[in-house]
Parts: sequence; structure tokens; C-alpha cells
Amino acid sequence: IETSKNFVARIQSMKQSIEKVLGKENVVMDLNMMSEDDVMNITYYAPNAASEDWDLSGIVGWTPDYQDPSTYLDILKSTSSDNTKTWFGFDSGSENAGAKAVGLDEYNKLVDEAGAETTDIAKRYEKYAAAQAWLTDSSLILPTMASTGAATFVSRIEPFSGPFAQTGSKGSSTYFKYIKVGNDAVTKKDYEAAKKKWQKEKAESNKKAQDKLADHVK
Repeated sequence: IETSKNFVARIQSMKQSIEKVLGKENVVMDLNMMSEDDVMNITYYAPNAASEDWDLSGIVGWTPDYQDPSTYLDILKSTSSDNTKTWFGFDSGSENAGAKAVGLDEYNKLVDEAGAETTDIAKRYEKYAAAQAWLTDSSLILPTMASTGAATFVSRIEPFSGPFAQTGSKGSSTYFKYIKVGNDAVTKKDYEAAKKKWQKEKAESNKKAQDKLADHVK
């Protein structure tokens, strides 16, 4: 997205790193600067795989919706219609020749078996680990980034004033309920004090909820 300085800098850095490590005689990344609308039209808004006109993207990604391995692994099944066109470059379907050629049928089976295990959480996670291992070994998809961001910024939002969630939309930076905005920019000292207060209140709240659960479950 050509108007995002942070995004452009990140992709330029990735280009520099890849070409340096692999050698420009072996690979050259040609960056295309585009408007946000144009980028979205060939990625998330593309109606089918044929409309996804790109080789390497720094915008497509996935944020977990809930705390279970399935939130990441289910989306990569060859029958996941909204994602195969983006992640693998083909329209979904159980009879896709390309999917079968690279063994995605086996991956589908591993994920389905893991999802069917609903009584033993340890076994469930072991089975999902097997599916993840298969996916990693296959190298069918190579993430270029796994982070919530590390860029510095100036903010007047009071730290921890909004909701907290490790997964789902309530933990995102675009969920504004309960957010409080102060008059001055937040300093490191402000943040650390707010974090200490939040952690104390969180521990007390968790204990209260756990005690209530113990009284409820006999």
C-alpha cells in the first residue's frame, strides 16, 4: 500500500533481506506500489484464484479468532473456499488436482482427526501438532511475518483502558469500547504504572471468578 510509510518500509526491508541472503543473481523482488483499493481487490476482495494477481504478499494474513489450534489450521484445508484462493492460488474443492498432488488430502485428514477429538485436550493438541508438523515440512506456505507490530508510536490512549483479549476482535486495536483518551501523550512511566495496576486488578478478578466457579461446580 503506497500510502503507508510503515508498510512500504517493511516490504522494502524484506526485499533487501531476501535478495541479500539468496543473491540477486538467483532472485529479484519487484515491488509494486499500489493504492489500498487496488491491493484489496487482488487479495481479500478477489472473487476467485485467477483474480489474485501476485506472487508474494505482505498484506494477507490471519488473526486467531479463539484459543485453539483449529483457528489457524482449519483455514488451510483444501476445502476452505475463502482461503485456498489466497494462500494456495486455487479455488477450493475436494477434487482439485493440484491440492492432491501436493498432499493436501493428507493434511485435511490430519486436521479433521484433530478436530474430532473433543474429550481429551492433550490428545487434541497432539493431533493438531502432527498437522502443523506436516504443514511445516511441506513448506507449502511460508509466513513472512508473525508479529503484532514493533514500531514506535505516540498515543494519548490511557494504557489498559480498553478490553483485553489474546484472540478475537476485542483484543484488536480497532475495538474502541471502554477506551479512554487522555490530554497528554503516554510516557514509559505512565505505561508501566498502568500495567502494574492492571495486572493487580486482573489477578484479583481472576481469583474471584475462579472462587465463584469452584462454588458453582460440585
